[in-house]
Amino acid sequence: MATCVVTGGSRGIGAAIVAAFADRGDRVYFLYEKNHEAAASVTAATGATAICCDVANAAAVENAFATIGKVDILVCNAGIYRGGLIHQTPAEDWDRLFDVNVKGIYHCVKAAMPAFLSTHNGCIINISSMWGQVGASCESAYSATKGAVIALTKALAKELGPSGIRVNAIAPGVILTDMCAGYSPEILESLREETFVGRNGKPEDIAQAALYLADASFVTGQVLGVNGGFII
Repeated sequence: MATCVVTGGSRGIGAAIVAAFADRGDRVYFLYEKNHEAAASVTAATGATAICCDVANAAAVENAFATIGKVDILVCNAGIYRGGLIHQTPAEDWDRLFDVNVKGIYHCVKAAMPAFLSTHNGCIINISSMWGQVGASCESAYSATKGAVIALTKALAKELGPSGIRVNAIAPGVILTDMCAGYSPEILESLREETFVGRNGKPEDIAQAALYLADASFVTGQVLGVNGGFII
């Protein structure tokens, strides 16, 4: 039985990833920041253990991983979104995006390293975005963080490979989560029409990709686009 830790696991993509690993019999822990009701719902549905933790807080992350102990699979999914024109983006929004979306991965990987190194084995899966691959107008700050996640993934794959640790990223396309809640039906339809498979994505699509990467022992340093062909 593997031990899997999922950050941002109380809703959307994170909750689907928690469910997928729990369904296959793994021992699953998930970190969440503040939605206690959603976290309790995920725990009730999956049996996974919830830990309240802001991944941007180094001390909180260290405490969480000290509680968990053994780690075989780390899925860094915690992330936030802010849109807007670059000249209208407050510095505090920019900083918070990088603190959660990028520094949060640094904190979690650093905290998990003693467990990984003790077994000379491990798997890290970072959730990026297709906008980290190609950029998005009016989403420069978010795109920058997700591009940084891709660069960090590749660098860590090179650094940690000799220690038996694989590192990959998933770059989701349009996934029907809370992030899309503000989109009108017309916008969602136009996004669907731009997607070659004829539909927008579901959180379960990302969860299936995470399961694949967790078991793909000869795959590291890769960015798996799960976007239905929206970008190629």
